[in-house]
Amino acid sequence: IVNSISLKEGEDAFRHHAKIVKRHGAAVVVMAFDEEGQAANFDEKVRICCRAFKILVEDVGFAPYDIIFDPNILTIGTGLAEHNNYAVDFIRATREIKRLCPGCKISGGVSNIAFGFRGNDAVRRGFHSAFLHHACKAGMDMGIVNAQHSESDVYEKLDKELLGFIEDVLLNRCENSTERMLEYAATIEPKSKPTAVKKLGEAADAGGGGPKAASWRDLPVEKRLAHALVKGIDEFAVRDTEEARTCGLYPEPLQVIEGPLMDGMNVVGDLFGAGKMFLPQVIKSARVMKKAVGHLLPYIEEAKNNAGGGGESDNAGVIIMATVKGDVHDIGKNIVGVVLGCNNFKIIDLGVMTPWEKILDAAVEHKADIIGLSGLITPSLDEMVTVAKRMEERKLKLPLLIGGATTSKMHTAVKLVTQYSGPVVHVLDASRSVPVAQTLLDKTRNVGFIEDVREDYAEMREEFMAGLEDRRYLTIAEARKGAPQTDWSAAENQPVKPKLIGTKTYIDFPIEDVLDYIDWNPFFQTWQLRGRYPNRGYPKIFNDDTVGEEAKKLYDEAQVMLKGIVEKKLIQLKGIVGIWPANAVGDDIQLYTDEGRQEVLATFHGLRQQAEKDDKKEPYYCISDFIAPKESGVPDYLGAFANASFGLEPIVAQYKADGDDYSYIMAEALADRLAEAFAEKLHQIVRQELWGYSPNEDLSTDDLLKVKYQGIRPAPGYPSQPDHTEKEAMWKLMKAEEETGMQLTESMAMLPAAAVSGLYFAGKPSLYFAVGKITADQVEEYAKRKGQDLAVVQKWLEPMLNYEP
Repeated sequence: IVNSISLKEGEDAFRHHAKIVKRHGAAVVVMAFDEEGQAANFDEKVRICCRAFKILVEDVGFAPYDIIFDPNILTIGTGLAEHNNYAVDFIRATREIKRLCPGCKISGGVSNIAFGFRGNDAVRRGFHSAFLHHACKAGMDMGIVNAQHSESDVYEKLDKELLGFIEDVLLNRCENSTERMLEYAATIEPKSKPTAVKKLGEAADAGGGGPKAASWRDLPVEKRLAHALVKGIDEFAVRDTEEARTCGLYPEPLQVIEGPLMDGMNVVGDLFGAGKMFLPQVIKSARVMKKAVGHLLPYIEEAKNNAGGGGESDNAGVIIMATVKGDVHDIGKNIVGVVLGCNNFKIIDLGVMTPWEKILDAAVEHKADIIGLSGLITPSLDEMVTVAKRMEERKLKLPLLIGGATTSKMHTAVKLVTQYSGPVVHVLDASRSVPVAQTLLDKTRNVGFIEDVREDYAEMREEFMAGLEDRRYLTIAEARKGAPQTDWSAAENQPVKPKLIGTKTYIDFPIEDVLDYIDWNPFFQTWQLRGRYPNRGYPKIFNDDTVGEEAKKLYDEAQVMLKGIVEKKLIQLKGIVGIWPANAVGDDIQLYTDEGRQEVLATFHGLRQQAEKDDKKEPYYCISDFIAPKESGVPDYLGAFANASFGLEPIVAQYKADGDDYSYIMAEALADRLAEAFAEKLHQIVRQELWGYSPNEDLSTDDLLKVKYQGIRPAPGYPSQPDHTEKEAMWKLMKAEEETGMQLTESMAMLPAAAVSGLYFAGKPSLYFAVGKITADQVEEYAKRKGQDLAVVQKWLEPMLNYEP
């Protein structure tokens, strides 16, 4: 589902966007906006939606059931009389739109309805429940809601007194309903539930709070262990585990693991699967479990020796996990491993840069039930194909799980399933890994599940191949004719001569100088904490009803670790930047030894967009378009950089030795954030000082992260230049390894893993774009320009090819 399009920019833009959505085979959310603005009342909602429906069905060819109207849920109870009928208008419009636009669906953002009552949970949640009750009866199909509250705050269970006040406002039953609602809301506990309203002064949740927290230590030992696991409290893990071992209830130390510890972890798994626990909490639970098991291991070994061997604990299955050959990124894999371990799977983690031979040998040695592969960079996709082929050659039938930032369900369906006859499943994140693994190893459910997955992937392959046939491409010669035309003689496009020509190395850059440049949004994404609108992103995520509290706790704990990193200098920031005279020669960029521009120092090769565009005026971009052509006679320049966080390995090793998964994953995530923040700081230094084309730039951190400055820093291997091998030219040009210690693997991943690199373009015409799929004629010419064998180039560009080599 694409969210969203509207008539706000007129019918031509609406048709254009709708055609793009349809071409991708997606359904679409249509907001009730037009050229005059947002639909607020009943007539506007119906008129705009009917107009959009007619265009989509009759002009664009949309199936009615792929159209989802959002007729705008607007806030009521604001004190403004013109807002009083907003809820009634939505409900009436829903019924009328469904009648006039048969087959369409209706959606909306439910939290908007009572936005004025935020802070009072009982009232706001009650409004959400009552609104959904009436809107769904009128035909509302879907909505943006808090799923947990939707299940607990059932309309029939709402406090009757509260419901009366709510429906007076919701259904606009009397003129003073908002004032009466406000007076009533002031008399109730804001944190009480709409199904169990408490007046001010009463406990909102009997038995909760301080006494409960203080009394859990008085529970029986098995209950204390379960509580510690669910709450992630490791302070008493060893003490309580020893008490369980010696209390007489568990004759064998292994029984402590199989009994109370696994009972507690099963609760953790159930809560996580139900969305009632979040990833940071699960990782903390794993830390408690590891401490407890670590204490028991010597006693288990002793018992095994006394019994003459044997006695290994049962598990849910053995899973081999590895980041594939050439790739050094493993945060996601580590998180998945911990979550699976929490659900009693035995994890054999082979680490990073793992060749296929080691993966398959380990699967045989450990009698594995599943193999899990991870990768972040695009060459890892090809390496996963190699693993799948080798599994087929060895006649293995183990399920193969695929995950990582660069992977996708489509790549799995098109490239992997065709190479391996065993089950192959793409797993989106840690929360999905457990039910997938459990189902694959459940003999009563796995056959049907595997058949469903194969059928789904077969349909995706058919759609992908049909899309390739339908999509039209220009020849590379035609695409070049459509390149953007820049007037390099114009004053605004005149390149600024840099103050630095050559390189400048930074060793041990002060961490405190980059802290303000940290983008915290990817940090929360690493931990799979996502706020819902309007609380998406940092720092609004802290206000989110569902994840806000856990996000704030995670952030505060990150600050403590960050403070220790700074004070103890545990991580060292190293980087190098360089700027050289440069000009474009066709789709390539030549760098020169000096301003004479006669001796070529290095060449960066570009790839040009070829997929035909609906707008005939839209140019076909290549990175060389942003550098003045050599024939223009305009002296231009190009920069490059590489930087990384060093010193993470001993930190992670110590945390792993301590069985502290939570802290080592936190350290890896912070090292990534520091490397990205350092890249942001370096780019600012280049713009203001070393190149000096924006000496008076004065942007906030938020503006920097939104790329509101002039210039770009695209990285090889990413959309603007998808060829990872261009990093080799960067490394050689800057002497990056000699100057900083940063290395490239055979798959062009950077070491250390917390690293960033790219090119600096300073000109106003420069912008980020995606090359997209390219055709054989460009690839063949590109191979000749690079002086590489065609097969080698096709291997590196494989995800970008619109054909099978």
